[in-house]
Amino acid sequence: MHQKLIFTVILAMLSAFCDASDKSDREQAARIVAQIQRADYEGDRATLKQCYDALTPLLENRELASRVRYWRGFDLWRSAINGFNDSVDPNELEQALKQAIDEFKAAIKQDRAFVDAKVGMISCLGYLAYIKRTDSAARQELLEQISPLVKEAKAMAPENPRLCWVLGPILWFQARESGSGPEKLIENYEMGLQHCSNAEQDKNSLEPSWGKPELLMSLAYTYLNGNPPNVEAAESNARNALEIVPYWHYTRDILLPQILAAKARGK
Repeated sequence: MHQKLIFTVILAMLSAFCDASDKSDREQAARIVAQIQRADYEGDRATLKQCYDALTPLLENRELASRVRYWRGFDLWRSAINGFNDSVDPNELEQALKQAIDEFKAAIKQDRAFVDAKVGMISCLGYLAYIKRTDSAARQELLEQISPLVKEAKAMAPENPRLCWVLGPILWFQARESGSGPEKLIENYEMGLQHCSNAEQDKNSLEPSWGKPELLMSLAYTYLNGNPPNVEAAESNARNALEIVPYWHYTRDILLPQILAAKARGK
């Protein structure tokens, strides 16, 4: 009886230790994820690289591994997007996107229902297709990989606002090819906004909740580049995005000045 009691106490102590360790890892991961998201908006690719490395030890925590993999993929994906704005060597961007896809695939392997990892893959493959736009065979191969992922993601989570965001470039391409207007693209972004949660995010949650500022930014870009442009709608959406993320380098320092210049020309 005495030995059984000792064994029970030891198990309870081990369980408490594991719970505390998991909580500590989760809090550490959440802090790094917050840094990743800020560095992304700020266009800080050096910090993104540091954050990617900082997440590596947390892969050993099985409970968190799928989300850690996701955020490592997100980190590389957003570093590449920022790299397009900064005219980084396409070979470097291609490598980052391929590595991001590997991270997203690893996240899906650990959690088959993790639709946001598929969302990341769709976008990364799209950017790779853009890089390979002069190589018709390579580009076609990439586009063929995108199609089943889009179908799976739509079946799993058709109202996911982040899915709506990454579908935007696909709809834009389809509209350009068919010679139609941006109506379906705008409708897609507006639908995504309707499904953005207004609930406050748990600071220790590793679940993706981004999307609203990205959708607003994309609406601003779409209205600006319409034929004719709607600069009033473009400015309104850009400013709404900046209300959420006032330090967003692309929207504040690149897109909004373009909108204001177009507005000045219109006057």
